[in-house]
Amino acid sequence: MEFSVVGKPVKKIDSMGMILGEPVYADDIAPSDALVVKILRSSYAHAVIKHIEKEKALKIPGIKLILTHEDVPRIPFTRAGQGYPEPSPYDTFLLDKKVRYVGDAVAIIAGETEEAVDEALRTIEVEYEPLEPVLDFEHAMDEGMPVIHDEPDIKGVYNPLRNIAAHYEMNVGDVEEILKDCEVVVEGTYYYPRSQHMMMEPHAAFSYLDGNGRLVVVSSTQVPFHTRRILSRIFSVSIGNIRVIKPRIGGGFGAKQAMIVDAYVAAVTLKTGRPAKIVYTREEAFVNTYTRHLMRFTVRVGADKSGRIRAIDMEGLSDTGAYGDHALTTFMVAGSKTLPLYNKVEAVRFSGDVVYTNHPCAGAFRGYGAPQGLLALESVVDQLAYKLGMDPVEIRRMNAIREGESSPIFKIMGEGREGVEQVVESCKLHECIEKGMEIIGWSQKWNKKRWEGSKVLGVGMSIAMQGSGIAKIDMASATIKMNDDGSFNLLVGATDLGTGSDTVLAQIAAETLGVDVKDIIVYSSDTDMTPFDTGAYASSTTYVSGNAVKKAAEEVKLQILQAAAEIFGEPADNLKIEGKKVVSTKSRKSVSFADLCTTLYYGSDQRQIAATASFVGEVSPPPFMASFAEVAVDTETGEVELKKFVSVVDAGKALNPELALGQLYGATVQGLGATFNEELKFDTKGRPTNASLFTYKIPTRGDHYISRLECHLVDSYEPTGPYGAKSIAEIGIDTPAVTVLNAIYNAVGVRLNKVPIDNEKLLKAIEEKEGKIN
Repeated sequence: MEFSVVGKPVKKIDSMGMILGEPVYADDIAPSDALVVKILRSSYAHAVIKHIEKEKALKIPGIKLILTHEDVPRIPFTRAGQGYPEPSPYDTFLLDKKVRYVGDAVAIIAGETEEAVDEALRTIEVEYEPLEPVLDFEHAMDEGMPVIHDEPDIKGVYNPLRNIAAHYEMNVGDVEEILKDCEVVVEGTYYYPRSQHMMMEPHAAFSYLDGNGRLVVVSSTQVPFHTRRILSRIFSVSIGNIRVIKPRIGGGFGAKQAMIVDAYVAAVTLKTGRPAKIVYTREEAFVNTYTRHLMRFTVRVGADKSGRIRAIDMEGLSDTGAYGDHALTTFMVAGSKTLPLYNKVEAVRFSGDVVYTNHPCAGAFRGYGAPQGLLALESVVDQLAYKLGMDPVEIRRMNAIREGESSPIFKIMGEGREGVEQVVESCKLHECIEKGMEIIGWSQKWNKKRWEGSKVLGVGMSIAMQGSGIAKIDMASATIKMNDDGSFNLLVGATDLGTGSDTVLAQIAAETLGVDVKDIIVYSSDTDMTPFDTGAYASSTTYVSGNAVKKAAEEVKLQILQAAAEIFGEPADNLKIEGKKVVSTKSRKSVSFADLCTTLYYGSDQRQIAATASFVGEVSPPPFMASFAEVAVDTETGEVELKKFVSVVDAGKALNPELALGQLYGATVQGLGATFNEELKFDTKGRPTNASLFTYKIPTRGDHYISRLECHLVDSYEPTGPYGAKSIAEIGIDTPAVTVLNAIYNAVGVRLNKVPIDNEKLLKAIEEKEGKIN
């Protein structure tokens, strides 16, 4: 299907402003007289605050306010920006008398200058009663362990006395009976690490009171409407008296799917009446926002000797850190976005717990649990293939979901309110597999021992799926109005985090209205001025917000044609839009958009050409992906070199292929970072040991694998998506870890069960396997 605007590599509509360095980020546009806000943080992982001495600090010139837990409302809430009512527990307070990780908030300091505030941070004295911390998530539920959340006024915690934030279990069929009857059963336990998002812009916000005394917060958030609601709860200020505006964001990746910094500046503004701003340091971005959930999964897979998978059992444990933001839902996604891949099983079970520890809070992170679940599931499926002597590709071909099929997991584990009975209407997974095989040279490599000096070469692969928003939960709206000159304002609550979603939404509007993208003026993410949108997460914007934009544009187009029909005295069916004018296919009469607006806006029959439309997805059509890796493992050092990595994705119709591939490449690099280097580490007292760019290594151009990535899209069309589109933003991060580990096994016969790859442990395992050491 050919389109005039969508499917084309339109440049980002905000690109010139970024290139020219225009002041567009929160810190750039904060008022010059804003009070500087910083947070005094705990030096203990687990302690009760006995006393805070702040009188000396208050005498420092320029210090205007110091707030402790005694000075702010004690209202439990969750920072998580999710559908309401949130599935995350209300276990957080703006400030509390108990601290639960090193870096937890103790006091809010506001002053005229950064120097004054820094001096106040050094001057305030805090008396703590240290408590034993819980630092090993595998023992957090043990009898006699310290209770992290013993406060009586929290809500929604599954079992606080055992440090269990959330629990989930589901099953289809009798897993144990089917496993007993299987000819082959394989099992493995895998760990995915705690890592950091590393977006370029740390969290930042500023606040002020407008001329009517309303609280205005300008924030680098992915979820402005959720942020407004959470602020309303904390401060008992009506939603109508709060406005949240999202300026340009320098990346988020899930770290900003929350109300992180906004309440701190709001508290200062509400107390002082002054503008206030906060900009996190890089260390605060590491420790005081979100990390990925550290997860452990044990997977059992049963099959017959032909390779037909009959049963899958996944049992997991997740570390949510000190607070339960996104605790349940990330854990569920580890199953809901992996298990449907193998939909022909007779029985499936998914269960486990999410526990508190005295580490920083985990939360939303691109992939949102799917990378953790997929590492375990796709490793064990690989184990099954090798145990049966089968090609790992063939076992997936045999068992993977196909177009027109469904899975009971969609309904049972769907994040919609009642679950969704979903048939997969677009699935080109098998085409992705074929293309990836061809590019990597799979048939010539997977079962052949190949050497380069001391290095053994191997290939591995995996498959993945994600979603396109959360069915029956994610809601988006769009307003389009026609201007006097025939241009259009597109108002969307959707949040562009740097992904280019404003551009894609403008393309959808332009395609529908028959105009150029330059005729669409986008204004997004302002809770006063734009219609409601749940926010940018769950790979929802193109599918959910895009459908809302398309509906609004269709209504505006209909109004334009009807207005022109009245002027021409002809049926609207005779008319079409060509460029920025309406033309009759019968009489050949025409009227420009500008002249039409003059007639409508200034004539006797005055009316506005405008429409608002909303969209809630009834389903969440999955994108699919196949990934392939070739590695060279040095048997003398244990070093792993990535020779090539290939991902091929079915994302429906790519509305902007360059932006889509940019998302895929970026997500793949993030996933490779976790595979080779990235893990946030702590010492025995819960203190972070590598929370800086000097010690936490992220991928750079100098890394060997950056130039060895190859990403492709296959032709696909999702009938429920805007112009055939599905999502693409997250799926690329799901497969790098498991694909590389599978390739390592193919090379040297050693199956690692965690990332990042430890070269020394790999070398030791190789030597043990070859009998070089006892």
